[in-house]
Amino acid sequence: LTSNPFKGFLVGIAMTVAVQSSSAVTVMLVGFVNSGIMKLAQTVSIIIGSNVGTTVTSWILSLSGIQSTNFFLRLLKPESFSPILALIGVILYMTSSSKYSRRKPVGTFLIGFAILMFGMGLMSSSMAPLANDPKFTHILTLFKNPFLGLFVGLVITMIIQSSAASVGMLQALSLTGSISYVVAIPIIAGQHIGTCITAVLSSIGVNTNAKRVAAVHVAFNVIGAVIFLTVFELWLHFVGKPLQDAANPFGIAIVHTIFSVLAAFCLFPFRKTLEKISYMVVKDSAEEKEVIIDERLLNTPSIAISQCYKTTGVMAKLTRENLVMSVRMLKQYNPKISEIVNKNEARIDKYQDVLEGFLQKLSAKDLTEEDSNKISQLILSISDFEKIADHSTHILQIADRMHRKEWTFPQETVEELKKVVNAVKEVFDITVKSFVYNDIVMAHEVEPFEQVIDDISYNAKKNHINRVKKDRSHIKRGFAYAEVLNDLERISDHCSNISTNLIQSASGSIPRHVLKNKLKEEDVTGFAQDLEQFKNDYAVELIKY
Repeated sequence: LTSNPFKGFLVGIAMTVAVQSSSAVTVMLVGFVNSGIMKLAQTVSIIIGSNVGTTVTSWILSLSGIQSTNFFLRLLKPESFSPILALIGVILYMTSSSKYSRRKPVGTFLIGFAILMFGMGLMSSSMAPLANDPKFTHILTLFKNPFLGLFVGLVITMIIQSSAASVGMLQALSLTGSISYVVAIPIIAGQHIGTCITAVLSSIGVNTNAKRVAAVHVAFNVIGAVIFLTVFELWLHFVGKPLQDAANPFGIAIVHTIFSVLAAFCLFPFRKTLEKISYMVVKDSAEEKEVIIDERLLNTPSIAISQCYKTTGVMAKLTRENLVMSVRMLKQYNPKISEIVNKNEARIDKYQDVLEGFLQKLSAKDLTEEDSNKISQLILSISDFEKIADHSTHILQIADRMHRKEWTFPQETVEELKKVVNAVKEVFDITVKSFVYNDIVMAHEVEPFEQVIDDISYNAKKNHINRVKKDRSHIKRGFAYAEVLNDLERISDHCSNISTNLIQSASGSIPRHVLKNKLKEEDVTGFAQDLEQFKNDYAVELIKY
């Protein structure tokens, strides 16, 4: 959706209209960039669009200024329609049959929106007596100084962290008839700058590029305020009179919209410049901390789950690296490679801890049944990948022991081991590919292949036992060889678990043990030819000594 700037701009408007907050959109973007889902350049047009989208709230709130006696027009007033929306929302919320019902989020939205409208109505009513208070009128005259108005708008918005809410407060004040456009316009400009505080706070503790998202947001609003106030001062100097009139909610919504549209119109062609400014403000860091998963994504469960799959894919690739390097060490030991494997193992453990903790928090959110199943499948698969990494590390420890004791395997043993290792690598590659691409058809291939690995591993063990019986000098090395085969067999078992988890999440309620038996017995995908080829490529024949 951000493949070109114009689409990104429209996405920014749509997202902000949906969540009624440009700050919330920017916080999401900070999280997306911090997690590597988006690039900084993609976010610039969205930020510009979100500042236009936030004006919708002010237009809805301006309906409170309707003074007509016409019945149908009065129905548009928030105090008229908000009780109806609240009633519908409560009914939808209370009649939702399960936590996965679509009624519940719709009901929650309607209740929240009705409370917002009702609150704005209460605020407007409570401010009505201020219209005849001379002290209040005197205070407002102080705000005719544009810099003071700018400062007040900025501070209030920083405190409540919402430009839409602070504009709503200004609209409520305007109903007293005591605020002119000369007072309101600088305050609105300040509100646009003040709303950046949410993004700035959100950027604490994130990577450099994510900090630059907040910098783009600040730069856009500050430059937009400068342009807007310059136009305002020129208008005041040359035209002047209309701006002395008392402001009303509709007028403030118009000014708010003009600010956002004018800033977008002037700065949209200079998106690259805004990006360059962010690079000037936020310098590259010498040490960039790895972000495994950003907790801001908890607010967008579908995207969070997608990112967890992607991050688990990175963990799976690290696991494969460890497997390949560990079995290679059995043939030729290298202490530097050993160090890399151990570092990868520590990193894989960290991935497991962070991902499982994140998924536990995510499971407490309101989720669809599909997303809930995916989370369960992910937690199980992450554990299996970590156990594969543990078995790879154990193979490394065996290689280390063999190196210290100067043991080597006989040539015939090496040839058999090579076949088992290559078979396990192929099954692991199929498993990772099916997991990363959510390929259920490919996942069906893993269990039958795993059965072949069990068979060739059994034959390799029997052959080695016979060799040890024949030549007792191999007995200690025989234990090491059996351990390696056991680790490889367990790795293929975990591959089977991962593929079964994937199939189970798609098929729903089939119990895991039933599904495994079904996969063993049936040629589900009709890949008999591939299975036969796999058996021939990695066959280990029983040898009689």
